[in-house]
Amino acid sequence: MKKVIKIILGTVLVIALLLIGALSLFVYKVKYGFPVSYETEAPSITFPADQASILLFSKTTGFRHEESIEASKRVFAELAKKNNWFLYETEAGGVFNPEQLAKFSVVIFNNSTGEVINDEQKKALEKYVENGGCLIGIHGAGDDSHHWDWYEANLMGAKFSHHPISPQFQKADIFLDSQADSLLSAQIPPTWSHTDEWYVFFENPRQKGFQVIYRIDGDKINPSGNISFLVKDKNFGMGKDHPVAWCKQTGRGKTFYTSIGHGKQAWENPYFVKLIENVVLWGKNQ
Repeated sequence: MKKVIKIILGTVLVIALLLIGALSLFVYKVKYGFPVSYETEAPSITFPADQASILLFSKTTGFRHEESIEASKRVFAELAKKNNWFLYETEAGGVFNPEQLAKFSVVIFNNSTGEVINDEQKKALEKYVENGGCLIGIHGAGDDSHHWDWYEANLMGAKFSHHPISPQFQKADIFLDSQADSLLSAQIPPTWSHTDEWYVFFENPRQKGFQVIYRIDGDKINPSGNISFLVKDKNFGMGKDHPVAWCKQTGRGKTFYTSIGHGKQAWENPYFVKLIENVVLWGKNQ
């Protein structure tokens, strides 16, 4: 009998250690991404002379929002056809060189997580924006896995803390901010509803000089990111003024970020799709 008990306890211990190891590995991947090689060879691209060029970059080394990324590619293809854009979609970082970046009107980090480009490529993107380009970040592009000071200061204006756990996805009304650029909100009602994974940040980007476009009432969601005995310091939110989309003038260029877009459902919401279309139109009009 004692032998059976020892076997059972040993099995339980092994399972517990495996679960802890798997969770630790997952947390590390979310926060830092897994090391990968950086693509450095410039791709061969033929840029049409009569179309605005849009770079859709969906590479991930951290958590991958697969359903959202795949759904977004279809939507961007439709928007490109509608607006006569040349859409270049890639997950290879070689395109982040000064010569080719200069030919894009807009660069989109499409749920890109982790460190996806090397230091030289980061510098090229920084100069691209500061010299008049536009960088757009969607949802996972704003998590805390990029470890890039310029990116956090000029795209985010806030440091990611967590997202709600129970429930992870919550429906909320999205309100147009009174100071929002009318081009960004064109053909979108001042209030609309959506269910998403609402990111919580340590700071409000409004306090860093960013223009908030849309916000939710953070007091009307459960923002807690606590996980049983593993995480106990994430039981807070951003309060009533909880931005979910904001922008900034950076040098001669522009940046825009939205925390909306965890799942494919976002790309089925016509108001969110219209917001993204408006942002690209706003970004390419330098």
